[in-house]
Amino acid sequence: MDDEPTELVQRIRDALADVIDPELGRDVVGLGLIYAIEADEEDTVRITMTTTTAGCPAVGFLVDAVRFAATEVQGVRSVEVRLTYEPRWRPEMMTA
Repeated sequence: MDDEPTELVQRIRDALADVIDPELGRDVVGLGLIYAIEADEEDTVRITMTTTTAGCPAVGFLVDAVRFAATEVQGVRSVEVRLTYEPRWRPEMMTA
C-alpha cells in the first residue's frame, strides 16, 4: 500500500473504526489490529488484520465485522480479510 492512502482506503479505515472488540470495548483501528488496507483498480479490498491473541474467542466476530464494515463503504466491490499473527500484536500498537 502507498504511504498516501487513497480516498477509498481512508473511508474504509474510518468505517473500521466503528468495529468494536467486544472484549476490550475499543475499536479495531485504535487497538492496532488492522495491519493493512489495500484496494486495487477494480475496488477489490484486501484487509490484513490480527487479534490480540491467537486464541481470541472473538476472532470470528471480528473478521466478519471487519468484512461487513468494509463492504458497506460506497465503491467497494468485494472484500477479502486475511488474518495473521505476524507480527504478533503488542499493546504498544494501540493509538491514544
